[in-house]
Amino acid sequence: MSGESATAVGGSPTSADVLIMGGGLAGLTLAIQLRQRWPSLDIVVLERLRHPVAEAAHKVGESSVEIGAHYFEHVLGLGEHLRRQQLKKFGFRFFFCEGTEQIDRVLELGASRYLATPAWQLDRGIFENFLGQHAHALGVRFIDGASVLRIALAEEAAPSAKHEVVYDRDGREQAIAARWLIDASGRAGLLKRKLDLAEPNDHDANAVWFRIGARIDVNEWSQDREWLGRCDPPSRWLSTNHLCGAGYWAWLIPLASGSHSVGIVADAKLHPLKTMNSFERALEWFHAHQPRLARDLESKRHLLQDFVAMRRFSYGCKRVFSGNRWAITGEAGVFLDPFYSPGNDFIAIANTYITELIAKDAAGEPIAAHARVYEQFYFSFYRSTLTLYTDQYALFGDPHVMSVKVIWDYTYYWGVLCQLYFQNRLTDLPALARLREELTLTLELNAAMQKLMREWSRVSEKRNAATLLDQAKLEWFAELNRGLGDQLDDAGFKARLRQTTSQLKSLAAETVLMALADHPHLDTAAVRALLGDDLSRLAGNLLFPALRRDRSAAA
Repeated sequence: MSGESATAVGGSPTSADVLIMGGGLAGLTLAIQLRQRWPSLDIVVLERLRHPVAEAAHKVGESSVEIGAHYFEHVLGLGEHLRRQQLKKFGFRFFFCEGTEQIDRVLELGASRYLATPAWQLDRGIFENFLGQHAHALGVRFIDGASVLRIALAEEAAPSAKHEVVYDRDGREQAIAARWLIDASGRAGLLKRKLDLAEPNDHDANAVWFRIGARIDVNEWSQDREWLGRCDPPSRWLSTNHLCGAGYWAWLIPLASGSHSVGIVADAKLHPLKTMNSFERALEWFHAHQPRLARDLESKRHLLQDFVAMRRFSYGCKRVFSGNRWAITGEAGVFLDPFYSPGNDFIAIANTYITELIAKDAAGEPIAAHARVYEQFYFSFYRSTLTLYTDQYALFGDPHVMSVKVIWDYTYYWGVLCQLYFQNRLTDLPALARLREELTLTLELNAAMQKLMREWSRVSEKRNAATLLDQAKLEWFAELNRGLGDQLDDAGFKARLRQTTSQLKSLAAETVLMALADHPHLDTAAVRALLGDDLSRLAGNLLFPALRRDRSAAA
């Protein structure tokens, strides 16, 4: 593929092989991924904002997790920037501290040390400025200050058919024709709006977030030497800290620019947006629900940098990949929830599928069938991840059940989706077909487990012991994280997925026995039907001993 190089000046239409609408995280990373694979590929990125953008740019996606971090560091080769210009994340950390100032007197869930596979806290302004410069250095035509005015899609996938985009820059209309058109325009959703692809989902939650120009360090909230010494390094502020309560969680995310990101994500039925949709209302809300954070914010209110409120932020999309050589990536397509920070993961997954479609097209292969199959897998990942959130927010204030849920959710993520991504199997259709039985079982078991934990929490005692549930001391859990870096051949990959399936079944059986030990009449039929074996034989001792009760009667 080769086209006339696009330029940022002149009124005549220009052309490109790939035109990406949107020069944020999704669009720039895709441009870099494509350029690294094909040095001669003609790529144009249109970005509405002028560069450089401000540091601590006000965007979702500051906390990365393993797939997104692997994509940035290893697939795109950005490790040096991450290590020098961003903050290494000290994992997720959860405090069940609703209504109290004593964060050292509640249950803390997290790791006392760094686990093996790294992730990063991303200052999106620093990162996107770097990505823009890096893409330009690679020869990508990056046109900032460009507002898309009109899109004309080619009606068929004929070799000569091209899409055309008209945009405005500095008051002058210009046009670009491209063989491939990619929408990475974020919530503007340019192709979604044009093609009427918007699709709601059942996750009704709202969010507000803002930046404070100072560090917020939860260690400063305690004088307890034993509590302060639990972690090595003693740097809880580097974690994505979650302050949890019934129907909500609040985040604390540090940024390399020195700012701190603060957010509230809440079930709309339990915590209406009108109670927190300005900084003053959010501060009042914190006084009621997270008073220690409120006191910290009061002393820093003069350092407020920005504030945004967003209603019903979660949504789907009817199509994301087309045989007619267009595709959608990032928030222009689907968005789940900030909890567990899946946004960068889904950028990595979508960009990987798009790159493979462009590769097949460049090789002269028909792509319509592959576009449909890749889209089916992508939506399967989206739907299975959505179950982690839909109707689950009420149990976020339950320290006991929520601790089980977090371990389950991590195991499902590291053991299934991460394996597919880290082992480069997302587009390996024969391998996925051979593992169809295992993948289907894990998907169905996850859905059944989410329902079980929701029902269990409704009758739970919600015990909140003042202890650290240290994920680093669960040897199997730490090993699951370490094993993400293994390079597996076909036989090893097949064995790994089967090991994960067995591990998930064992964890599910243990959870059922724990739930029944608490509440013998709890309906566990859906999970038990999928396990299809004696629970006592299947159950392991995978969870924290502090969570267990005598399970013999339940067995």
